[in-house]
Amino acid sequence: MRGLRLGLWVAGVGILAGVPGAGAAPFAYVSNDLSNDVSVLDIATNSVVATVSVGQFPQGVAVTPDGSRVYVANTVDGTVSAIDTAVNTVVATVPVGIRPTGVAVTPDGSRVYVTNINSSTVSVIATATNTVVATMVEGPNPVGLAVSPNGSRVYVANWSNTNTIGSVGVIDTTTNTVVATVQLTGLNPVGVAVSPVGSRAYVTDYTNNSVSVIDTAQNMVVDVVPVGFNAEGLAVTPNGKSVYVANTGDNTVSVIDTALNLAMATVPVGHYPQGVAVTRDGSRVYVANTNDNTMSVIDTATNLVVATVPVGHGPLAFGNFIGP
Repeated sequence: MRGLRLGLWVAGVGILAGVPGAGAAPFAYVSNDLSNDVSVLDIATNSVVATVSVGQFPQGVAVTPDGSRVYVANTVDGTVSAIDTAVNTVVATVPVGIRPTGVAVTPDGSRVYVTNINSSTVSVIATATNTVVATMVEGPNPVGLAVSPNGSRVYVANWSNTNTIGSVGVIDTTTNTVVATVQLTGLNPVGVAVSPVGSRAYVTDYTNNSVSVIDTAQNMVVDVVPVGFNAEGLAVTPNGKSVYVANTGDNTVSVIDTALNLAMATVPVGHYPQGVAVTRDGSRVYVANTNDNTMSVIDTATNLVVATVPVGHGPLAFGNFIGP
């Protein structure tokens, strides 16, 4: 089973629609875990304009709100690379835990949260100094994570290697402590995304082929939505009306209507889709097809693939990735 490089190092990762430098056109930063680099994709032209070498098996990716930096988790190295988007160069390498995978940036851009699967920890990086300022013990095998829109909470998916059910840890960003644990119905939660208003968190379950819907006010699951086979990455549209879910096992993307909590469409994409990102205006969804070395571009008005873009070797995608 390859999902998120599952074995004991469940991996996800990141395509992030971002902006490298003030006034620049939007870009997607696609981590390619088999070529140890990041493809910089101009989403206005759907062409790769740069390739940035990073650490070994880069997977999780996050862009700062101002678009000036991209943070990439290097799973084998146990580090996070910080890329300056003005020059597309790594300007810092930050040691974190063992098998870092998920990456998310706070809305104010001051902190980067990183899951370390084999350490069962979350590292907190201060972006001003590119140093780890806190490390907290999380649930078993933390994989994906997402920050709430107001920056007060981080939601972390904890994959279970046993017959116990998976969970989502809730971190208070003021104290960097786990303040709640939400028990799920499945064993293997992977990706996390939060609605634009912060009232719902959506979590994929790889084994259950489903997405759990969490009420963030109560920290409890209020619905479970069946999707495709082996769901991993997911993303919420800026208007909060739809959730796009990558199903690695059947090469599709499910489109969930959040008002009904039902999958209302299924979009065939490339082979082994993992990462999903929505453009800032909500008009396009980018999907990383890991085994095809391509990105599928979905038009959200029609839910049809309108372009297929070659990138690096083994592209992945994971986490909350929309840039300015």
